[in-house]
Amino acid sequence: MKLFGTDGIRGKAGQAPLEPETVARVGGALVKTMIAGDPSHRMRYVIGRDTRESGTWIEEELARGLTAEGASVVSAGVVPTPAIAYLARTEGFDAGIVISASHNPYEDNGIKVFGGAGTKLTAQLESSVEASVADQSWSVPRQQPGFRLREDASARQAGAQELSAHYVTHLLEIIKSAGPLSGSKIVVDCANGATTPIAPALFTQLGFDVETIGVSPNGRNINLDCGSTHLDGLANAVVATKARLGVAFDGDGDRALFVDHEGKIVDGDAVMLTAAIYLKDRGRLPGAAVVATVMSNIGLEIALRDRGIRLIRTAVGDKYVMEEMVKSGYALGGEQSGHVIFSDHLFTGDGLATALNVVRIMADTGRELSDLAGQLVTYPQVLVNVRVKQRTDLSTVPAIATTMKKVEEGLAGNGRLLVRYSGTEPLLRIMLEGKDDGEIKQWANEIADVVRENLA
Repeated sequence: MKLFGTDGIRGKAGQAPLEPETVARVGGALVKTMIAGDPSHRMRYVIGRDTRESGTWIEEELARGLTAEGASVVSAGVVPTPAIAYLARTEGFDAGIVISASHNPYEDNGIKVFGGAGTKLTAQLESSVEASVADQSWSVPRQQPGFRLREDASARQAGAQELSAHYVTHLLEIIKSAGPLSGSKIVVDCANGATTPIAPALFTQLGFDVETIGVSPNGRNINLDCGSTHLDGLANAVVATKARLGVAFDGDGDRALFVDHEGKIVDGDAVMLTAAIYLKDRGRLPGAAVVATVMSNIGLEIALRDRGIRLIRTAVGDKYVMEEMVKSGYALGGEQSGHVIFSDHLFTGDGLATALNVVRIMADTGRELSDLAGQLVTYPQVLVNVRVKQRTDLSTVPAIATTMKKVEEGLAGNGRLLVRYSGTEPLLRIMLEGKDDGEIKQWANEIADVVRENLA
């Protein structure tokens, strides 16, 4: 049974694998798997969720499975995903669980798990949990005394607020106040999601004049025409209110994208370049390296290279970025989509931490976001998909290998060719980046034609 994808378990709420019984079994399997080394230890879990209407019953079912195996459960309520990673690491929990489908619509939901160190589960541990869920030798009792979402609501709410306050205190270690930016107008889009209870108050506390978007969650409007996947509203609001910048979070708050005062979008690549230069200048970029995925633009790689900074690429998924950062001790990594990891803060993407780092850089350098983001020259990109009959090692097809080699030689270090099979469809994806849009389109079509001749 394959449950975990690149970012936890994801699906339609109420349908497999997110129907009640499987969710409860996931809770029980987590305890069975994580307690294996010390059966006498009573596991402690903290659970947080975003604002989807399905989040409450999924939390109850998870807790039913967790407590059935002897674990104790604390609910942090509605909090951003990185808050759970932080609380798992600092509040004595064995693991933290987030109920969220990130930037997906409200009908979807998901389960992400962080270990006690605040990092996502390893692939090996995920496989063990999947095997345990599939093991029919055990079951979760229908009624399990223990955690109940609706019991002792006032005490639970107070506990959740205390946990949330600990996370906010940690965020404020990045920047204590807006400093020279104090009084500046900022537009904050919370995507009707998990940052809603925290972000507006946090930026107001720092000294900004805050305008808000997407701060009225009703269980069904998370990410709906707002947040980091729908930036038009934010851009319009920034320009209309003459704001200094705007920031948009996704539904669970682990990523952030920005808009400068002119309404131009600033993505994760621009944020990583800005942060890398800032950290390197201050001797805080170990190995003079940044970790990003294969989807980051070649412009980022070239801009970093020109400043003596290496770009180390991983597969798509912030967990792969995190694993490389942990392995090699790097300080900065992320994705073009806005997942940015500052390891001195957390080993997971944190939209609020990213936003605070951006305003800190603006305050410390005296430069506007448009100026900082302008350091990145994004190269044209073309993507061509070719339907294939089967997955064949391209190096074993001489015509394809020769054409690809010719294109790579033509790019000569000032462009990038990425050819990979789709993980879900019978497609070969050909992606090219380079200085000349017409040239890379021609090269992409050359490769596509020879693939069609040999593999279609």
